[in-house]
Amino acid sequence: MSTHVYGTKYNPMDAQIKTWSVQRTLDPLVAQVTSLISDQPSNKRKGRSKRAHLLVANIIQATENFINKASEIAHENPDMRNDLLQSMEEVKRTGDEMAVLSKEFADDPCSKPKRQQMIVAARALLTSVTHLLIIADLVDVQLIFKSIRLVEDDLQHIHDASNQEELIHFYKQYGKDIVDLSQHAQRRQHDLVDRLEQENLAAARGTIKRTTIMLLTASKAYLRHPELPYARENRDFVYNQVRDAIGVIAAIMQGRPIPPTQTLKLDSSLSSVGDLTRALNEFDRIVMMKPQKFNEQIIRPQLEERLESIISGAALLADSLSTREDRRDRIVQECNAVRQALQDLLDEYIQYSRKKSSDENVNTKIQAMQTKTRDLRKQLRKAVVDHVSDTFLATNVPLLALIDAARRGNTQLVEETSQIFMEHASKLIEVANVACSMSDQVEGIKLVRLAAMQIQHLSPQVVNAARILVARSTSKVALENMDVFRDTWEKYVRLLTEAVDEITTIEDFLAVSENHILEDINLCIQAMVERNPD
Repeated sequence: MSTHVYGTKYNPMDAQIKTWSVQRTLDPLVAQVTSLISDQPSNKRKGRSKRAHLLVANIIQATENFINKASEIAHENPDMRNDLLQSMEEVKRTGDEMAVLSKEFADDPCSKPKRQQMIVAARALLTSVTHLLIIADLVDVQLIFKSIRLVEDDLQHIHDASNQEELIHFYKQYGKDIVDLSQHAQRRQHDLVDRLEQENLAAARGTIKRTTIMLLTASKAYLRHPELPYARENRDFVYNQVRDAIGVIAAIMQGRPIPPTQTLKLDSSLSSVGDLTRALNEFDRIVMMKPQKFNEQIIRPQLEERLESIISGAALLADSLSTREDRRDRIVQECNAVRQALQDLLDEYIQYSRKKSSDENVNTKIQAMQTKTRDLRKQLRKAVVDHVSDTFLATNVPLLALIDAARRGNTQLVEETSQIFMEHASKLIEVANVACSMSDQVEGIKLVRLAAMQIQHLSPQVVNAARILVARSTSKVALENMDVFRDTWEKYVRLLTEAVDEITTIEDFLAVSENHILEDINLCIQAMVERNPD
């Protein structure tokens, strides 16, 4: 059985509001207290403040409503009863104190000491109400933890099942409990204030949903063919994915940092701007300096080093096998043009420091520099589109060849096609990362990297599923497992394809497509002239 280590003990020092529901509930009281504190009496007439008395009555009523609602929650949730009652007592105490002091202030709104006493009481009331709302919010968290414990137990039962009957029985219960957990987590996700926590919770829920069927087929394949190490690897892979996703949900509920895992690494680096784009942006920013601040000994080596780093990245893209020869030549030309533009700009800065140039001349060189970096960006983006259009074409062909070899029971062919399949998967990931390097669309980059990460983890398990099938080519369980892993891999590839499409501009795609069509037409004409059907 799994060991549960989750808890929701409230820390009085931690008054951080994590959900919009708590924030929305607290806002009216904050507004009323703020209005009361900022209420200014008339300068013409001293005496009682009718508006202040009305605000005091509203605050007293709001406090009573909080206490009554908390009392209902405490009655319905015995586990949280003591914490809620203790917090309710504090709200009542600070509320009573606030009522007395605010009435005294309303009767004498010009008294600075009474105003100050009321402000202190108001802060204490808001703090105690915030604590009460956070504890009440923990009731929902407790419900999620109960669901997590049930799912963890179900998952462990599935892992330890000794026959198909036990597996099916525990899997049915897992299906019910995972739906309940997903619904609770979805409501919590929409209510969270922190956007990164929302995204991480959504990713964890997505992982659980996509692995549900794989968990069944991989477990069945292992129980039917325990002698095959590939079957255990398949089962353990899916089991760990679900376990890690549940760990992410639990960490978010507890307000802890998400633990790094092998199958689900979610952090801010996923949504960072592409390396080449970031380097070019930074370079463009630095070259735009006031001529008076130019220092040749410091600025020249700094700019030259940054540019060479950019050119090294561009060279890697240019030298890739998927980069066409004419595109490679244009990238090289633009790199040389950028180098020359930088030297011209640096020379102009030097001339300015010697009072042999003007601001206008320097600005002209800066504009020329930016034009050249813009031209380089254009060629790099087109090279990326070249890669994408070549790689993301017929993405399932290597996979289908692998499955066909496995169904035939041809072990040698499976090993050969598995190598081709893994190379193809690596190429998809490589091109996706190249596309990210030239994009500044943060959200799109994150989707690409998440999909690429999932393909990277899943691809070896697709090969394992094929090895199970080739070893037991007549097994219905092995075939069913292969089909599920195939479907899952194809879904991730579709997600990756759509995400890559989102971060590549339609203008670049159309321009590159036109060039590709012209190339194909020219090749056809040449083949006809040479009478070469190949």
